[in-house]
Amino acid sequence: MSIVVEAGSSPAHAVRFAQGEPIAFICGPCVIESDEHVSFLAGELRRLLGPFVFKASFDKANRSSISAYRGPGLEAGMRILRRLREQGYPVLTDIHEPEQAALVGDAVDIIQIPAFLCRQTDLLVEAGRTGRIVNIKKGQFVSPKDFLLAAEKVASTGNNKILLTERGSSFGYTNLVVDMRGLQIMRSSGYPVIFDATHSVQLPGGGGDRSVGQPEFIETLARAAVATGIEGLFLEVHEAPELALSDGPNSMRLDALPTLVQRLRTLDQCVKSPGF
Repeated sequence: MSIVVEAGSSPAHAVRFAQGEPIAFICGPCVIESDEHVSFLAGELRRLLGPFVFKASFDKANRSSISAYRGPGLEAGMRILRRLREQGYPVLTDIHEPEQAALVGDAVDIIQIPAFLCRQTDLLVEAGRTGRIVNIKKGQFVSPKDFLLAAEKVASTGNNKILLTERGSSFGYTNLVVDMRGLQIMRSSGYPVIFDATHSVQLPGGGGDRSVGQPEFIETLARAAVATGIEGLFLEVHEAPELALSDGPNSMRLDALPTLVQRLRTLDQCVKSPGF
């Protein structure tokens, strides 16, 4: 299955997720920090990557602590992301409640279902009804086979524009592990499969009132996933992860991105070459 993100009114910046096609990238900060930061980071990522999907959350409703920064909220967040989309950037953001689906779907190209909510039927169905591409993140508690049932819920609306994203599975408390077999199982569905290399190195709640991470393993896991022939790679990126308002400890440094992307694209080209 081939899914093309049309990038609003700029077809030149369209992004394709399809088996056998060059790997596509979904990149951006965990949360919208400001209009200025979104514009800066989007411009830098386009300069480094070419066409890509920009991601950022307007509300991080699942932060560990009640005092943690959540984002600008729905109204301000949609204003910022809509403006970015009007500039030709394909845009992805997540929703947490069924009532948000229609409004968010009017502003972005891809609606994302958070991992913690991947079994919420009403949320999946309302996302599907928008007609937008729906990216479902696999819950840390869900097997790859059972995860395909989430895709069926979206598809029940007649919307088959579905992306499936792996982001690691719970391995005891405050730790995640990635079972690379799951990528093959998920790809058997026919839907494009994405690997989230940054959330997969997260240590959920490992900092007491916050999550921490092991970014030194981002490249290791990304290489392994790309070697399976996946269609896309998801990376949270920040120019100064130590200052990020959310998920900084497991984010990719912006200045380290070019080297990683070059290596991954070379590996992807090799894996998808005829006769490999």
